[in-house]
Amino acid sequence: MRVSDILRKKGSEVVTIEPHHTVHDAIQSLVRNNIGALLVTGPDGQLVGIFTERDILREAASHSDRLEETPVGDVMTRNVVIGVPEDPLEYVMGIMTQNRIRHLPIMDGEELAGIVSIGDVVNACQRETEFENRLLKDYIHGVAR
Repeated sequence: MRVSDILRKKGSEVVTIEPHHTVHDAIQSLVRNNIGALLVTGPDGQLVGIFTERDILREAASHSDRLEETPVGDVMTRNVVIGVPEDPLEYVMGIMTQNRIRHLPIMDGEELAGIVSIGDVVNACQRETEFENRLLKDYIHGVAR
């Protein structure tokens, strides 16, 4: 199974925010959309960073009184780890675990193809394992008859 399989089922919609918006605006968007990360895009729509719950905690721990005025661009994660649609799930799981991230933007060339969360990856792996188990059980029961 590949990332493209997850995106085909999940869809490619991504919630974004521009760097000039405030941390407070970002928090409102996260809550409104019931998500854990926003992709930060520049005026040309290009990915410039990612803003996650972890970024909020870091900022709130040191400057909780300035969340309504601090721009997202000042606190976002700039070095974004990305995946591509052709990536196998095992590879993506390893990348996410190694980098201790829970959200992975997926790029198709220069275009944003979507985003996957660790939950998406785990659910896809679980479905794949259940399918394989079913096939093996059917095979074993067919051979035993």
